[in-house]
Amino acid sequence: MRAPGPAPCGERRPQGVPPYLGSAWEGAPTGAVLTVSELTARIRQRLEGDLRLRRVWVRGEINSCRRHSSGHLYFTLQDEAATLRCVMFRGAAARLAFTPEDGLEVVAAGRVGVYGPAGTYQLYVEALEPAGLGALFLALEQRRRRLAREGLFDPERKRPLPPFPRCLGVVTSADGAALRDILQVALRRNPRLRVVVAPVPVQGEGAAQAIAAAIARFNRWGGADVLIVGRGGGAREDLWTFNDEIVVRAVASSRIPVVSAVGHEIDVTLCDLAADARAPTPSAAAAMVVPELGPVQARLAELAHRLETAMRRRLERARRRLDELARRPGLRHPAQQLEDRRRRLRQIEGALRRAMAWRLHGERRRLEALAGRLESLSPLAVLRRGYSITRDATGRVLTDAADLRPGHRVEVLLARGRLEAEVRRVDPEGGATAILDGLRPGEDG
Repeated sequence: MRAPGPAPCGERRPQGVPPYLGSAWEGAPTGAVLTVSELTARIRQRLEGDLRLRRVWVRGEINSCRRHSSGHLYFTLQDEAATLRCVMFRGAAARLAFTPEDGLEVVAAGRVGVYGPAGTYQLYVEALEPAGLGALFLALEQRRRRLAREGLFDPERKRPLPPFPRCLGVVTSADGAALRDILQVALRRNPRLRVVVAPVPVQGEGAAQAIAAAIARFNRWGGADVLIVGRGGGAREDLWTFNDEIVVRAVASSRIPVVSAVGHEIDVTLCDLAADARAPTPSAAAAMVVPELGPVQARLAELAHRLETAMRRRLERARRRLDELARRPGLRHPAQQLEDRRRRLRQIEGALRRAMAWRLHGERRRLEALAGRLESLSPLAVLRRGYSITRDATGRVLTDAADLRPGHRVEVLLARGRLEAEVRRVDPEGGATAILDGLRPGEDG
């Protein structure tokens, strides 16, 4: 490979181009070499200067979607052949009515710009809407899933409606047909029913906050047995207030059972899912909550008759029992019965005293006999008959003369007193013939 030589005669190399580039600079315009920043700036100027790229609508599938802690939203739009980086700043992202997710096809509106640090072009998104499905309905589905995960729609948390409410609370528009329908049906079924109405707007700005506040006021008051929250039918957009999260949470957290009556049969709102019961129309809600007074009164009359019959039967049984008791002898002459009982008690008392005296006499005689036997067996009784007890110097009682030797000293116990003696002679064969020497009286035992 031959090193490049000097520039051909008549040619001038652009400023900043090194000579070893050879012919690479041939045909280049005369001037300085661009830096990366300068080139990026020219591309930005060209792109951002194109009026057609200042407002574009791009359709694609979201991928790599992430929300920065600053609130900015970063994602890419892609189709089968290309990928476009996108950024949506915090202010625009906060206005979204749905949550962008990977795999969701959307239409993005914004301007094309260049991100210098990465040397890439990207779309600065100002508006974003799902493709093929309205943003409101996508937001509704996402909200429904989120609230369902929190348990707001669980059947286990729903409370039963009171069977016979005395006070009905109604949250609806004061001018709508819904209120007229509720009052007409409820008061026809039970003219004595008390109805308390909290008039609220049911659509438009501030309607959701007003409905939630009315439900909270009823709960603070505590006088209503059940609430009907609803409105008449309309377009789906008109019913959107009852999909608002603040209304759904107010219904779910109410301590008073809530019946939702929004729209017609085909319209199901999030308020319907959170309520304890759902009615397709306000009229149906009133019929569900308020039982007809006529059948209730007939049922009460039937129960009263059954109660009266049962009480009469019970009183009759008690009267017969009382008559039976009154015919008993003990209750016919109670004074005579009491005197007989006293006489019998005195007889038993006398017999008991005699039995105790006889028993004591027998036990006394038995004790005396045992005392006599004990006295006859006593060693002192033997001594009183002239016998004595002889013990050696160690205190051992002597029974054999062979145990003694002349000179041994012994102690002799008598019935009265004791003696100390010295053995002078021992006759083991014929019994001990002790010649006592130095006889002296002993101390009384």
